[in-house]
Amino acid sequence: MLENIRLAFQGIWSHKMRSFLTMLGIIIGIASIISIVSTIKGTSEQLKKNLIGSGNNAVTVSLNDGDSEYDVAWSDSNKKTPILTKEMKDAVRQLDDVENASFYYSRTYAESIYYDNVSLQGGKVYGIDENYLDTCGYVVQTGRGFVDKDYKEYRKVALVDSNAANSLFGEESPLGKIIEIKSEPFTVVGVIVNSSTYEPTINSIMDYYTYNQNMSGSVLLPSVCWPIVYQYDEPENAVVRASDTDAMSKVGQMTAETLNESITDTNSNLKYKAVDLLERAQQQQELSERTNGQLIWIASIALLVGGIGVMNIMLVSVTERTSEIGLKKAIGARKNKILFQFLTEAAVLTSLGGVIGVIVGIVLAQVISRVASIPVAISVPAVIGSVIFSMIIGIVFGLLPSFQAANLNPIDALRHE
Repeated sequence: MLENIRLAFQGIWSHKMRSFLTMLGIIIGIASIISIVSTIKGTSEQLKKNLIGSGNNAVTVSLNDGDSEYDVAWSDSNKKTPILTKEMKDAVRQLDDVENASFYYSRTYAESIYYDNVSLQGGKVYGIDENYLDTCGYVVQTGRGFVDKDYKEYRKVALVDSNAANSLFGEESPLGKIIEIKSEPFTVVGVIVNSSTYEPTINSIMDYYTYNQNMSGSVLLPSVCWPIVYQYDEPENAVVRASDTDAMSKVGQMTAETLNESITDTNSNLKYKAVDLLERAQQQQELSERTNGQLIWIASIALLVGGIGVMNIMLVSVTERTSEIGLKKAIGARKNKILFQFLTEAAVLTSLGGVIGVIVGIVLAQVISRVASIPVAISVPAVIGSVIFSMIIGIVFGLLPSFQAANLNPIDALRHE
């Protein structure tokens, strides 16, 4: 085998230009596939990152009224909202693949929040428990978080994220400032930020609406103070942190099933549902992959053309080396030796083309990324698979010339000029 490989490289090197032109179809096909696959993978990862965000594997499970999220301000006051008991919350925390869980109240508007004459437009207000910051991946940037006494003594304190801090206080330090939430005074004790710096890529109006609320800012209160500002019978939502990204869908579904046990009104449309960002990411990835998959089939035509070129040049090589084949047979070379020699030469030729195509494809993917501002990610399985596939092309299209060489009559071959 090693001797066959050595002879194959010797033959390729002795006809450099002819070998390169033969490999050109393989190089173009492999380079096209590598660049397309890299673009698909990069775009898919960006879609996944856009939807899942900072990567803390947090899944939101919210109460829905039919197909839309339950909103106290617009809901039917006659509907009996579920109450989450301590036992039910503990059951959620004990589910498989759940690292942490938090239960909170929320309002989807913040126009009623003021500092002096400045109001917070958009965003959200949350009433959170002790686990919320850790579950959602927040850390205190300045000041402090909520402590046990804040909950036990019903202290009217608040946390703001960096966006809300900029909107309300500008260049001033928020710490110690008094903000009004529906005319109730709350003292800001800390500013929070996400532990993973993350800015989503916004390419459409849907992306804008998806991230706009978080970009507008959030104000957080101790959950025990929520009834001071809002209603007593508002339902709680949940956010759970999964052990890894792949477990997010399962954790969200199990949490929703557990919380739905609290719904006693079977005639209502109220139901807890998980916001399955991973599923949305996968759906968008599949759409992108189906679209770009067609491009891969088109690029594969170049591989077919390259394979035909390999067959053609190997037939020429057999004709040129007929006397050599006859001599080898005359001194005892068997058919399988001749067959494997030419098959090895075809496989080495296309494999070398595959390696060059991979390098060109990676360079091309980086160029596309810089010129078109498209994220790319090199797929190692695609690289390995491309080289192996190019070798297979050499073997398949080299079979006919190899059989022709192996079946030459040694006497006729020696007479050939």
